[in-house]
Amino acid sequence: QAHLVESGGGLVQAGGSLRLSCAASGRTFSTYAMGWFRQAPGKEREFVASISWKGGSLYYVDSVKGRFTISRDNAKNTVYLQMNSLKPEDTAVYYCAARTTLLWRLGTEPDYWGQGAQVTVSS
Repeated sequence: QAHLVESGGGLVQAGGSLRLSCAASGRTFSTYAMGWFRQAPGKEREFVASISWKGGSLYYVDSVKGRFTISRDNAKNTVYLQMNSLKPEDTAVYYCAARTTLLWRLGTEPDYWGQGAQVTVSS
């Protein structure tokens, strides 16, 4: 079983940057595909990005392509989401998620979720 804890959220002005981190417990982190989701007020939770177990396969939602970068450090059991050129519409609670598979299959439900980190982008 994996326990996921996000950190790095906060308030930033439009055009600024933030880096979210997600620390995972357990010895099998390196064999999990990892992802980030977000949920804005009044909206459904949406997929943002995912990364395969070795980092070779990446997916991004169109709205963040070229601005966000997902990465992982298996030695530290941590996955990151670097967010640049932030926009007010990026304001949301960001959730780290894990799948107990090597690759992330789009449209499938994660096996584990973090508690979420608030990101607020002011205009």
